[in-house]
Amino acid sequence: MAREPINAAGGIVLRGGPRPRIAVVRRSKDDRWVLPRGKLKRDENPMAGAKREAVEETGHRVKVHEFLGAITYSARGRPKLVQFWRMHAAERPSYDLTEDITEVRWLPLGAAIRRLSFPLEKLFLRSIGRRALKRRHRRAARRKPPRTSARGRKARRALARKKSMTKRGRR
Repeated sequence: MAREPINAAGGIVLRGGPRPRIAVVRRSKDDRWVLPRGKLKRDENPMAGAKREAVEETGHRVKVHEFLGAITYSARGRPKLVQFWRMHAAERPSYDLTEDITEVRWLPLGAAIRRLSFPLEKLFLRSIGRRALKRRHRRAARRKPPRTSARGRKARRALARKKSMTKRGRR
C-alpha cells in the first residue's frame, strides 16, 4: 500500500530593482541552504501555505504571483511534493525569522543556484530561474500608463482635430 504523500509549498522569493535577488535560507537543523518552503498545515491551500512559509522563513511580507512548478522526492520513505510560486518581497523585513532558520541571503540567480545544498533544488532553480526573473520585468513593462484627467483628454482630442484639419487644408 502506498503511503500518503507529504505536501509542502514554497516560493522563489525575489527582492530588488533592475538586478533582483533571490532568497535562500539556512536551516538550523542541518545548516543546509534551501529555498523558502515547508509542510502545509492540515487542509491548508498550497498557495496560502507557500506565502506563510516564505514570510516565516525570510521575515519579509510577500506578494504571490504565478505558479512556477513543483519538485518531488522521497523523505523518510514517503513521497514529498513541494509546489513553488514566484513571489516578490517587501524591501524591508517585517517579522523575525522562525527558529528553524538561522540566516537569509539575497543572491543573484547564479549565486543562489550555487549556494543551494540539494541537487534537485539547484536543478529546479536553474530551469525556472530565468523565466521567473523575466516574467517580473515583462509584467512591469506592461503596466498601463496613468489615466489622464477629463481636461487632458479634451485637450488631446482638440489637438488631434486641429492636426487633421491642417492635413485636409494641404490637399
